[in-house]
Amino acid sequence: MRRLQKYLNLFAGLALVVSAAAGPRQPNILFIAVDDLRPELGCYGKDYIKSPNIDALARTGMVFDQNFCQVAVCCPSRASMLTGLRPDTTKVYDNDPNFRTFLPDAVTLPEYFKKNGYFVQGMGKIFHHHPDDPQSWSVLWTSPPMAHSYYALPANQAIVQKAANKRGPAFECADMPDDTYHDGSLAEMAVKALRECAAKDRPFWLGVGFIRPHLPFNAPKKYWDLYDPEKIKLAPNPFYPIGAPSYAILRNSELPNYQGVPAMPIPDDYARQLKHGYFAAVSYVDTQVGKVLNELDRLGLRTNTIIVLWGDNGWKLGEHGAWSKQSNVENDTRVPLIFSVPGMKHAGAHTESLTELVDVYPTLCALAGLPIPNDLQGTSLVPVIQDPGKKALTAAFSQYPRKVKGRRLMGYSMRTERYRFTRWVEADDHAKVAAVELYDEQADPQENRNIVADPDKAKLVAQLTKELQAGWRSARCEDAIQTVSP
Repeated sequence: MRRLQKYLNLFAGLALVVSAAAGPRQPNILFIAVDDLRPELGCYGKDYIKSPNIDALARTGMVFDQNFCQVAVCCPSRASMLTGLRPDTTKVYDNDPNFRTFLPDAVTLPEYFKKNGYFVQGMGKIFHHHPDDPQSWSVLWTSPPMAHSYYALPANQAIVQKAANKRGPAFECADMPDDTYHDGSLAEMAVKALRECAAKDRPFWLGVGFIRPHLPFNAPKKYWDLYDPEKIKLAPNPFYPIGAPSYAILRNSELPNYQGVPAMPIPDDYARQLKHGYFAAVSYVDTQVGKVLNELDRLGLRTNTIIVLWGDNGWKLGEHGAWSKQSNVENDTRVPLIFSVPGMKHAGAHTESLTELVDVYPTLCALAGLPIPNDLQGTSLVPVIQDPGKKALTAAFSQYPRKVKGRRLMGYSMRTERYRFTRWVEADDHAKVAAVELYDEQADPQENRNIVADPDKAKLVAQLTKELQAGWRSARCEDAIQTVSP
């Protein structure tokens, strides 16, 4: 029965796009990655953020309100999402290794579409390492010159040249054209690529990876001008969670690498500049996304193109006194995900279903009518796209490693509809528990107090421990068609 349901799901996914397709060929895929993007957008209810283009995309698609990455840092998050495998399978937990070291034969998401007749092209930051996994692409992966990634002002360029780590200030406001920086140049590359793809006689899979709003928060002045700094509110909880282990959150892991950053705790005036820069960078990226989508429309490709936009991890903007990602907290693990599918019944809808980035691979396969590889460790979200009231998962799973006084720990975190539950265990012996965290997302959505030691929570902790140890296979809901072999 499960296998029958699986194939029904494939046909249902294909039906979403065939009805509005411009021709008999399979749907195109436009795959848009945005670095360090929090779900802090207009379409996520944050009306103080100027993101009209992503908001417009959301109105044509479905917004996944409770979507989570598997590791809150670039390389392992992307390795997991693009292989459809979880971190304990990829063995990628930080930004150093390439997943091919551990999984040389893995078939990535773009590679799978290439093997199934698609023209597959990637540009910008898709994977983490350069030259961005050559075997995944039909043509050489490309990117704007890395000089475009950073600073436009001569004074800041001089700082970079002198800095031992080649990092400049944490933000820059320059009265320059969009293509002065990486993402503006990348949008122009993507527009050109779309024109070339439109002329081909086969479906395309185009990956476009924007690098803002990752540090440094550099954006042209006109995007800074969208925001009144006096109206930017600082994080309401610039303090460490009560009762959390000392290693749960790192406060000095990212921002202090940049020049001119004050010592922690960050003063309010500088914190407001940082948030201003992050917001400007989001609006800058939003405009570049709009340029790509406008070209898709101009070429008449929207009616046969599936669009997915996602962020690889979140980022703390002063929450818990930190300016980084690299933890298991909600600010770092919750990320935006939007699917826009031609012919979808519930365009503009939101879903509260728990979902994960590892679900994107099987979902795109199902939507394109391709068989879903049996080794994938995510769940197709097609049933939720068809009915936003359905639930795909009872829990979403993330993890993050720590080295603590010579000990190698792994923090395994599970997000249910109400709770976040994290167990810190010895990496080589999960029976040895170093610490446990429990946060009530309903009563304490900012995760300010670890309540695991509360006497009345003992039964709940036992139940959540059992669910976390049972893992992702046991978290798949019955009303979402299963897409992974047991």
